[in-house]
Amino acid sequence: MPAAPLVPSSDIDLFSDEVLADPYPHYKVLRDAGPVVYLSRYDVHVLARYEQVRAALGDWETFSSAEGVGLNEVFNQALTGTIIASDPPHHQRLRNVLSDRLSPKSLRALGPEVTRKVEEHVEKLTAQADFDAVTDLAAVIPISIVLDLLGFPHEGRENLTEWGEETFNAVGPANRRMQEALPRMQEMFTWLAETCTRDRMLPGGFATTIHEAADRGEIPAEAVIPLMAGYSIPALDTTVSALATAVRLFAENPDEWDAVRADPSLIPNAFNEILRMDAPVQLFTRVTTADHRIDDVVLPADTRVAVLYGSANRDERHYPDPDRFDVRRPAADHLTFGYGIHGCAGQGLARLEGHAVLTALAKRVERFEITGETTRKLNNCTRALSSLPTAVCPFSA
Repeated sequence: MPAAPLVPSSDIDLFSDEVLADPYPHYKVLRDAGPVVYLSRYDVHVLARYEQVRAALGDWETFSSAEGVGLNEVFNQALTGTIIASDPPHHQRLRNVLSDRLSPKSLRALGPEVTRKVEEHVEKLTAQADFDAVTDLAAVIPISIVLDLLGFPHEGRENLTEWGEETFNAVGPANRRMQEALPRMQEMFTWLAETCTRDRMLPGGFATTIHEAADRGEIPAEAVIPLMAGYSIPALDTTVSALATAVRLFAENPDEWDAVRADPSLIPNAFNEILRMDAPVQLFTRVTTADHRIDDVVLPADTRVAVLYGSANRDERHYPDPDRFDVRRPAADHLTFGYGIHGCAGQGLARLEGHAVLTALAKRVERFEITGETTRKLNNCTRALSSLPTAVCPFSA
């Protein structure tokens, strides 16, 4: 009887400064090694190819989120039973709470207000000619839109983006970033517990809907605060990252910006390509519930598996010439928002914001120029810039 094939092993440290600064060459090494690779440093198996990542995300019964989606037990225990770390039927009950508020019909109704806010801000910003695309553009739009929708009071909300960054750091292995993140994450949950009360949250927002669901017994009362965190933190950090990445990519690829300006109908496709090129969330984990075969490799039950969204989006087996930014590429099947039952519940809102920003910029900006040092935040889970000094050349029709 032939011996079972060995799982390829790698000592790549996905959480080192070097790899976090530019993970894509390292992802290719993992993809080329095989459909499943064992990371010896962290005792975790990784899926780096598109086909396997999508299949795992679509099979929640085998690749479970119920034991947490991080790489350390402290984080996983803290988030037990939350919307991100649960399986059906509990997961679906939590997700149903805001399903109507985030439906296509509801988002269409939000469209004019989102467009108005974006147009006003972009008009003021582009009149300055010079600005920081992270702090002056990307970080402002989601805070003004998402937190108003949720019903957060203005006092204290400025801390949520930083708290969110630390929450994503806490996803990683027990390294320095993760250890330093835990107190900040606790700060965030303390503030949320004090703030997300009926008398402090603004009426009519998503918070009202969440509290009403608890009143009806659809979700337990203790789920209210984690659900507020689950809908606010990802909606801020990931959208901030995507909008800043958009400016960077169009500054580096002016011909692609010319194409969008000439044909604004490309904007939805261009936004998908931006999300594919640099996924704001690079990875989460799952745990197998039974022995599972991937090609010739059998993963035993209770194996923790990291699914690498960022790598899957650059898989040359699925996307020809994957490192090239192409606004005409059919990229709607990217995995940046996940796939299956854990696909990002707020992705429609993120698209609404992203399309509105690109539309407003396309009306006003002929060229983007990066005028200073681009600074990247190194995070265990996310890809984001902290600064992108930008000059714009106004559109001359």
